[in-house]
Amino acid sequence: MSVASTVLVLGEQQGSGVLVAPGVVLTSAHVMGGAHHATVVTPRRKMFELSVVWTDAELDAALLQSVPVIGPAARPSVLATDRPVPGCQVLGYPRIQRYDSQKPDLDQFTCTVLPLAGHLRGVLTVELDHPPTEDAAGESPLAGLSGAPVFSEGHLVGTVRSVPRGRGHHRLECVPVSAVLADDVARMWLPHARPLPIGDHPADQRYEKEYADAVAATYRRTRVFGLDELGKRASEWDLDTAYIALEAAPRERGRTAPRAPTPGTLPRRIDELLADRPRALLRGDAGAGKTTLVWWLAAHAAAGTLGPGLAPLNGLVPFVVPLRTLRARGGGFPSPAGLPEVAGLMIDSAPEGWAGRVLAAGRALLLVDGLDEVGAADRDDAHHWLSGLPDRFPGTRCVVTVRPHAVAPDWLGGAGFEELSLLPLSGPDIEAFVAAWHDAARLDAGPAERADLDALEHDLVQQFRQNRNLAELARTPLLCAVICALHRLREGLLPETRWELYDSALTMLLGARDDRRKVDAPEGIRMSVEEHRQLLQRLAARLVRSGQTEFTREQALQRLERDLPGMPRVQTQGTPAEILTHLINRSGLLQERADDVFQFAHRTFQDFLAAKEFVEDDGLPELLRHCPDQQWHDVLLLAAGHCGRRDMPVLVQGLLKAGSETRKRDLKTALYVLAALCAQHSAWLDEGLHRRVRAAVRSVLPPRNPGQTAQLARLGAWLLPLLPGPSDVAADAMNSITDLISDIGGAAALPYARSYAEAGQAGRFAVCWHSFPEEDFARQVLPLVPPDQPIAISTVRQLRQLRELPRLTALMLIGDFPPEEISANLGGHALTRLGLSYNARLTTLDVFRSLDSSTLHSLLVDACPQLTGLDAVADLPALRRLTLGSVGPADRPLDLTPLLPATELRIHVIGIPRKLLVGAAAFGDRLTVE
Repeated sequence: MSVASTVLVLGEQQGSGVLVAPGVVLTSAHVMGGAHHATVVTPRRKMFELSVVWTDAELDAALLQSVPVIGPAARPSVLATDRPVPGCQVLGYPRIQRYDSQKPDLDQFTCTVLPLAGHLRGVLTVELDHPPTEDAAGESPLAGLSGAPVFSEGHLVGTVRSVPRGRGHHRLECVPVSAVLADDVARMWLPHARPLPIGDHPADQRYEKEYADAVAATYRRTRVFGLDELGKRASEWDLDTAYIALEAAPRERGRTAPRAPTPGTLPRRIDELLADRPRALLRGDAGAGKTTLVWWLAAHAAAGTLGPGLAPLNGLVPFVVPLRTLRARGGGFPSPAGLPEVAGLMIDSAPEGWAGRVLAAGRALLLVDGLDEVGAADRDDAHHWLSGLPDRFPGTRCVVTVRPHAVAPDWLGGAGFEELSLLPLSGPDIEAFVAAWHDAARLDAGPAERADLDALEHDLVQQFRQNRNLAELARTPLLCAVICALHRLREGLLPETRWELYDSALTMLLGARDDRRKVDAPEGIRMSVEEHRQLLQRLAARLVRSGQTEFTREQALQRLERDLPGMPRVQTQGTPAEILTHLINRSGLLQERADDVFQFAHRTFQDFLAAKEFVEDDGLPELLRHCPDQQWHDVLLLAAGHCGRRDMPVLVQGLLKAGSETRKRDLKTALYVLAALCAQHSAWLDEGLHRRVRAAVRSVLPPRNPGQTAQLARLGAWLLPLLPGPSDVAADAMNSITDLISDIGGAAALPYARSYAEAGQAGRFAVCWHSFPEEDFARQVLPLVPPDQPIAISTVRQLRQLRELPRLTALMLIGDFPPEEISANLGGHALTRLGLSYNARLTTLDVFRSLDSSTLHSLLVDACPQLTGLDAVADLPALRRLTLGSVGPADRPLDLTPLLPATELRIHVIGIPRKLLVGAAAFGDRLTVE
């Protein structure tokens, strides 16, 4: 990295420089002189023309910027010690160093940094280990070294600016990185530069490198369901292969999940959303990919390989805190010193105080996985810990994962956490996952099998496109993987319900897997599918009862010693230890998380098997006693699939009774919803009990807060006939019903949306087009929306529907719409208000030149990172208000001068500092900035 980031700089004189960001070079101001441009030559002899974007003659430093990425950047660091730092080096292009008589060559000098020498003058002093050879021509042997980087342990700590007299060329005076980072404007050009303290603890850097390697080794690979039958190579994917950046959305204030794609809640890829959120609480269903995301962030942050969006996380020290592991060990929440130990990495103990120093320097990335695994009794302690640690170390980045309803909305809002919700896989995401799954399956396949996999992949993609119910089952990466595996095993035939998916997957893992691979009792033990289930479901029930998802070998052996006497055929085949080894090696359901610490391959399978055990062991009363605890709700719901005609009424009646006895409206709603979901699983249930379920659900309508709305929406189309009509709803409850209809969405909800739209709620549906069939919604609901009510458009198909709605005058286009699509589909509209948000394709606003702009008086442009040209705005004759937010590359100047001729235009800028607005002073009070 040091060599690749060191460049030759040709300004008014020849000097050296160093890349401090992908397209930004730091050099000496006197190398540039009065020049505004310079030629930069990389070690690979590639030449670039760069422009001066910042200079400080007194400091003797300048920043040059290039549009193309030149090469890898160095890691700017701040010395935090008064002691000499030996073992440093200077890299640069002194004019004395030549090859072929005239071509400049890279030279290297070893040195010691002397932090106190020159401290009063703000100079970083370097003592060379050996003086350079004098030039016979009398020129300084160090001429051309101005701007050269000084490295300590691979970190950039300064740049050379001069050679002091009287020192025999032994010393160099340098500009410390801290002085550059102290300048507000300079720091804007280094968005990914982060001070890394190099101080009195030399062992820290060596350990940090080992720690990063250990994190990468632990978290860079993941298991993908259904591929273990293909061999180890296919069953463990590198995260670069397995990881799909899922969509998520910020939680609208007061909501537990996003509903409408307004600019503030537009679904985006999760890595984009995490980029500008230092503290995030991420909600997601079981199997939604929360843990995979945590692992991916940890592995790539440690390696410094995150892409441009998350580049600020590169080089941070990830501390992964799997709360399930803490629960299994019975430990409390870790102190700063204990953070490196929680994940059980294969590494020696950290130097004393290392983690605290990392946290204090703002270099920690805290990744807390599975907040829902903390019992209700310990939630206050969890809240205190999650609030206190970032408050004590405010520079710490933090991501916490949790299931959707485990904690209340804004549970960590007071600690500065913003909430995000993982969204179900979209159609393109499902197809991308299917392609990746089959790509991995093809790794160990022969030619004939690869051909079969090609055909299976094509068939499954077509089934997803044609069968909406099947696509609904593939809402999460886990379920999508289950479907891929079963589709292959069954040669195209698939279960129809979520419960059948899990049951079939377990059958595949516990029996069909070894039969398919022709594996015959490799440990000398042969067990049927049901015998596997019986042992595993007892173990799963024990974990659920204790609130754990991990267990030790000793705990498993104790369980087996109690259970095996009831299974004499299995008991005669081996000792409890041998049976456990068989379960771990052959079931495909258990995996070793750390030395002698195990867990189910996914918590969903643990809950599914535990539910089976509770039902078969007459444990429904025990289950129902725990129904107020959200951690048990998935087990209760999965139990419905195991219930027969005798048990189902007991489960449903118990949930209804618990709901009626609580005064907590949120809990009452959740329990009634659970009862209704369980009733839907039943093959037969007394009609009287069905009526009681419907009456109970009606009693919590309309919902009184967003949490209740989200719970009720789980019932989907089943709930719609129970909704009151518009004439039966109080005015203050209309919005909650329309929100509920939109959250349910789909074709079944469309008549209800139309009914409420006709009753005056059409404007409420203006931002919910994405929830309904596009063409039908455009015909039945959108014509009822007042013309001046902005319609939110998030797909090209919606945009094309606008041709049938010429009377609309206010639109919000949210997403990467191609300019040609905007021109083609807005041409016939006399728009008065228009918004363009989250469009990375727009580089200019020339699209307005092909539209009828005579009526447009209000324009919003937000989150368009490639937009640099505003010239076309000046040609909009009726425009009176322009709102700009996050326009152009982050932290780069935005030129407003093309708008000066529009003297009637008022400009409101959000999120861009005034000092980055070129020409701002000329607008006077016509420009406001916040």
